[in-house]
This record gives sequence, structure tokens and C-alpha cells, in this order.
Amino acid sequence: MPLILLVVLVPLVVIALMPFILIQRYRVGSARRLARPWMATVGVISMTFSSIFFLVSAGITNIWIPQSFSYAAIGLGIGVVLGLLGLVLTRWESMPQSLHYTANRWLVLVITFVVTARVLFGLYRSILFAEGSLSATSAISAFGIPQSLAAGAIVIGYYLAYTAGVRWRIRVWQRRSLRRM
Repeated sequence: MPLILLVVLVPLVVIALMPFILIQRYRVGSARRLARPWMATVGVISMTFSSIFFLVSAGITNIWIPQSFSYAAIGLGIGVVLGLLGLVLTRWESMPQSLHYTANRWLVLVITFVVTARVLFGLYRSILFAEGSLSATSAISAFGIPQSLAAGAIVIGYYLAYTAGVRWRIRVWQRRSLRRM
């Protein structure tokens, strides 16, 4: 009984806390940060792994749901473009001992909105399925799954390009700092 209660309660608590989680994600994403080389490297590695795993999963999903892979690939491309735009719009503060950066608030807000829309759409589809408005066959083939994959891919592509760009910018700053010494 306690296990069943836990399995039911945890998702409900996460759903109830989702507005706070998204607001906190926006605050963290738009805060001034110290550019740490190891964190940027870990970010690039993890986002590379995530994007590869995501595209492989979308490719497998494409067997049952047409256009899943193409929507995921297009979303990843859009995310990479947004990540590069984010690098251009990022405010960089170079000091002798450290490099700080602040991501563009509007772009972080757009990415947070994409995540919010994807979560809300998934919640909406879950409610429809629970009410019986969607049958098991129409739930699989219904509108929205490839588009939802595209939304997720936009976020993955954005962070892949952005963290790679931050890592590149840190290397450039480190080389300049070494030359000054």
C-alpha cells in the first residue's frame, strides 16, 4: 500500500510544483554565472550524449509514428540556431582572474516557454486519455507526438550549441589570459 501511494503521490507533487520548477529554471538560466571550464566540458559531453540518444529514440519511434525523426531533426537544428543566437546575445564579462556570462533573458524565456508548452500538452493528452476521449490506437497516431519531439529537440539543440559555445569562449579567454602573463 505505501508503495502504491508513493507511485501516485510523487507525480502529483511534481505536477503541482511544476510552475515553481519552471520559474526557478528561468531564474537559473538567466543568472550571471562564472564560466568554469570543467562545467562547460561536462555540459558539452552530456548534451552530445542526450542529442544522440534523442535522435536514436526518435528514429525508433519513427517506425510507429511517421515523421517523428524528421520533426526531431528539424527541432534540433532550430535549437542549434537558437543556441548560436544565444551566444551572440550573451553578455560576457572578462576580468583578469575570471570570466562571467549572463544569458539573454528573452531567449531563456522562449526556451522555458517551449518546455512549459510541451509539459502542458503532455498533461492535456494524459487527461484526454484518462477520460477515454482518446482510444489506445488514436493516442499513438494522434496529432502532437512528432511536434512534441520537435519541442524537446529545440531545447536539446539550444543547450548543445550554447554549452559548446561557452566552452569555446572559455578556451579563447584562457589563451588570452596566458598571453598577458
